[in-house]
Amino acid sequence: MILEFLGAAHEVTGSCHYLEFAGKHVLVDCGMEQGADIYVNQEIPVNAATIDYVFVTHAHIDHSGLLPLLYNHGFRGQIFATKATHQLCEIMLKDSAHIQMFEAEWKNRKAKRAGKPEVVPMYDMNDAMGVLTHFVSCDYQKIIQVCEGLKVRFVDAGHLLGSSSIEMWIAEETESGREERKIVFSGDIGPGNRPLIKDPEYIKEADYVVMESTYGDRTHAAPPDFAVELARVIADTFSRGGNLVIPAFSVGRTQEMLYFIRRIKMEDMLKGYPDFEVYVDSPLAVEATTIFNKNVADCFDDEAMELVNQGINPIGFPGLRMAITSDESKMINFDERPKVIISASGMCEAGRIRHHLKHNLWRKDSTILFVGYQVPGTLGNSLLGGAKEVRLFGETVEVQAKIENLPGISGHADVNQLTKWVGAFETKPKRVFVVHGEDKVTEQFADHIQRELGLSSYAPYSGDAFDLLTGACIREGSREAAVKKKSRASSNVFARLLAAGERLIAVIQKCEGMPNRELGKFADQINELCNKWDR
Repeated sequence: MILEFLGAAHEVTGSCHYLEFAGKHVLVDCGMEQGADIYVNQEIPVNAATIDYVFVTHAHIDHSGLLPLLYNHGFRGQIFATKATHQLCEIMLKDSAHIQMFEAEWKNRKAKRAGKPEVVPMYDMNDAMGVLTHFVSCDYQKIIQVCEGLKVRFVDAGHLLGSSSIEMWIAEETESGREERKIVFSGDIGPGNRPLIKDPEYIKEADYVVMESTYGDRTHAAPPDFAVELARVIADTFSRGGNLVIPAFSVGRTQEMLYFIRRIKMEDMLKGYPDFEVYVDSPLAVEATTIFNKNVADCFDDEAMELVNQGINPIGFPGLRMAITSDESKMINFDERPKVIISASGMCEAGRIRHHLKHNLWRKDSTILFVGYQVPGTLGNSLLGGAKEVRLFGETVEVQAKIENLPGISGHADVNQLTKWVGAFETKPKRVFVVHGEDKVTEQFADHIQRELGLSSYAPYSGDAFDLLTGACIREGSREAAVKKKSRASSNVFARLLAAGERLIAVIQKCEGMPNRELGKFADQINELCNKWDR
């Protein structure tokens, strides 16, 4: 009964945890890293084709973004997630594949002129479409018997539409009899009292807890009235004649911004600009907004439900414009009237937001407003840190626009809220594993909960593995600093061929016990293929 930490260990993104018990291989999250790597990350310790199940806490790409790559490498198991997470992954994974393919195509145009080798996307649309057929939608609060020795339950984590903490009961036979352990994976924990979605739920029992620590070293300021603060920034920008550009995650943060802007308009907070227009320039955000409206009953909080019951759309208002096509996106920058532009990605690493930054960063009359966490190493983090110039589409752009941050708008709990969440366990867990935080933050928060709550805690590194029957660490991972890696889009085709070979081995192993006639036929097909390519 082994738990191994792979991603988001002493780092914020790339969440991935591996469990092995009773002959089963399980992943909890399979996320993509965003921003710079800090430490060398351990790869999944088994062939992707042997993974039986994946459980996804929520749809953000740093928790789900490598699922298509897992499929590409041979995974054909089941993926369990809440209904809303499944729906959001339907659009987010396809969008991620589109970005991978677009960036590879763009790099190949440059590489061809320079005589460089072809760039291959990390995965493509076929991989995204393929992995989506393996999702199983789950209801909150329902205990699911996945297989013999494995039960799970999803509870609301209050971080994003459909986000969850996962309670997992695992069991296996030992020499002394049947042993069971309960592990809770927190996922990303919301701070509570957020627009639209419900507060995080608390869990009472666990043997082991794996929990996030994004803001484990700080407290959020007493939350202001965000609609009032946003109205102030809009008024200041419009008075200068510029645009307000808001980099925002397409899923979650964009809908929250729409919620606040609806209030600004309904309560007439912006004197002198009653009919201002708001552009959501992200096809993904448009689709995500539709999914929000489909999950009202399961996911909306009481305040949002009260508006719905009055016939009011909490995230709709006059003057809201949706840009879907590239032509509609381009036309936004030909409109000289002051406006609000909400676009993705939230950390400015990809997507249409980079075009809007190119058109607005050099303007003294415009404002760039950050409303979410910016991972170190991203363009958003650089701008917040006071960068005087940035590179966009091969050009140097001088930063003249006003750079603002709306503090307090966070999808993550702060140190006090995290402490309250883990302190709600009525029986002390044997150990709390602290992940999903910056290098020093994971250590600080682990020390904090041990000191304040008396909980045995540890901040694992990638590759650290624990025996859950004894609680002992059975393997230490690397503590080496990561060397700057090439873009994942540069993964070569030979690596894909090797992955296909590993999948073939996994399929062969599963064939043991089949009739000799079928085994012989399979062997002949493999030999025929080998004869064709043996050089």
